Amino acid sequence: MRVVLTGGGTGGHIYPAVAIARQCEKEDPKTEFLYIGGERGLESKLVPQEKLPFESIDITGFRRKLSVDNVKTVLRFFKGVKRSKALLKEFKPDVVIGTGGYVCGPVVYAAAKLGIPTMIHEQNAIPGLTNQFLSRYADTVAVSFEGSEASFPKAKRSVYTGNPRATTVLSANRERGFATLGIPMEAQVVLIVGGSRGAKAINDAMIGMAPFIHKLPGVHFVFVTGETYFENTREAILTQLGTMPNHLHIMPYVHNMPEVLAATSLIVNRAGASFLAEITSLGIPSVLIPSPNVTNNHQEANARQLEEAGASRMILEKELTAESLFQKLEEIMTNEAARERMSAASKKLGKPDSAAVIVQEIRRLTGGH
Repeated sequence: MRVVLTGGGTGGHIYPAVAIARQCEKEDPKTEFLYIGGERGLESKLVPQEKLPFESIDITGFRRKLSVDNVKTVLRFFKGVKRSKALLKEFKPDVVIGTGGYVCGPVVYAAAKLGIPTMIHEQNAIPGLTNQFLSRYADTVAVSFEGSEASFPKAKRSVYTGNPRATTVLSANRERGFATLGIPMEAQVVLIVGGSRGAKAINDAMIGMAPFIHKLPGVHFVFVTGETYFENTREAILTQLGTMPNHLHIMPYVHNMPEVLAATSLIVNRAGASFLAEITSLGIPSVLIPSPNVTNNHQEANARQLEEAGASRMILEKELTAESLFQKLEEIMTNEAARERMSAASKKLGKPDSAAVIVQEIRRLTGGH
């Protein structure tokens, strides 16, 4: 089978595409890939690291307000369609899969116009502009949250598949997670992370919370600050505490996040869709602090899905303080029964077979190639 993948801008669009590629390879090692991304997007760095052939097009997103830039975007879109058609004719894929971000627009549109079977995958509870536009052209719209199919009334076919990142974390080695952190096996771990680049609001709450963590002596706290914030955050905590307690671990970045997640008892994080797919696949309870700086405030909608299911507690960023965060953590970590209920609710939302469900749909689209 020959597969074109497209998606970009953020890891939340790129990693699901990579997860689909890995599942295709697992089921058929002879699968051939081409990844078409934006020349300035994060995918131009990440995808080659994943050993997937990469080609780029020049594309930018629409601004939601009237702008001269939007005229340039329309021109880039049509140039992108032309280049995409050339790449697709050369590669001759059996299927084209888009996982979101504006680069998907010209690629999936071009594929649909060439009569190539197409699928788009929407990670969030509220769909992005590009996927809304593409939903009328794609053969299948796959959604991560059950019930989100209704967001695509013009779709020819919409299916609930979950997010393929859920499959990626299942094989994670828990022991290696503990070893990476330097924490004894079976210790309780609270992981606090603001996304791959970090989040200032969460780091500020972490700094303010540091003097309280001795109240949970059996718990190891892992603060992942993001590389930009690491030195200042560590310095601010050291200034307050004098010395670093052995149950407090401050890290700039985690390279083997699936393994660390497998060792985690409770997580504090943003509400990006791919991360939520991972934590529900493993059944990790969470305290979610959705980013307010995202399109359509979609992270809050994602977080509410987990909160309403009983898998998570949500704190809006405007209500986030060191005290409000620690209070939630203390409530959960000192009540094992509540934590187990949250864990069970989280696992119930998880879709660990997501990547396999997506590949099954790809086979349906391609007539079983």
